Amino acid sequence: MDTTLVIGNKNYSSWSLRAWLPLRQAGLSFCEEVIPLRREDTSEQILSWSPSGKVPVLLHEGRTVWDSLAIGEYLAELYPQAGLLPAARAARARARSIIAEMHAGFGALRKECPMDMRAHRPIDLSAETRRDVERISAIWEACLKEAGGRGFLFGSPGLADAFYAPVVSRFATYGIMPGPLGQAYMEQIQDWPLYQEWLNAARQETWSFNLTA
Repeated sequence: MDTTLVIGNKNYSSWSLRAWLPLRQAGLSFCEEVIPLRREDTSEQILSWSPSGKVPVLLHEGRTVWDSLAIGEYLAELYPQAGLLPAARAARARARSIIAEMHAGFGALRKECPMDMRAHRPIDLSAETRRDVERISAIWEACLKEAGGRGFLFGSPGLADAFYAPVVSRFATYGIMPGPLGQAYMEQIQDWPLYQEWLNAARQETWSFNLTA
């Protein structure tokens, strides 16, 4: 097999999920190389695969592609039939905008609510994190209204949903409740068979570490 995706622990690695989902959507057969995070040899292991020293990294047909956004764009270009980006130019531009916003922003949410799919521990959010939640909820609502009010952000599952799926996980873990459309979107993602496949694998992992350390 000439395709390998190198990822971190499925319970914790939100960026790995963002690469794994579109790879599965594209229908590729691939090997998974899971590197446990926060161990003494983690950096050394990752560097043996990834020039950036970070996961995820995709090895495909002799090419090395790192960073979840680059991987998603690479797959969308290579496998247009997978529908990772909308066909319509305006919708595609909007999808790229909200993907880039997720990729670059929401630092308060990331810091205060790290992904931990096996956990459920509601917390009181800081003002900065509440602003992130409000912005994400607005993104979801705008896209869902344009797509007809229910379902995935652009009607069918795509790269935008892959990038916001870890947010759904965070909201579930920390008891964060968006508005009605946002809650419907969370249910859509949580019922998505690919998301369920990843979640079930995360629950079976034996590695754990203290996220507050």
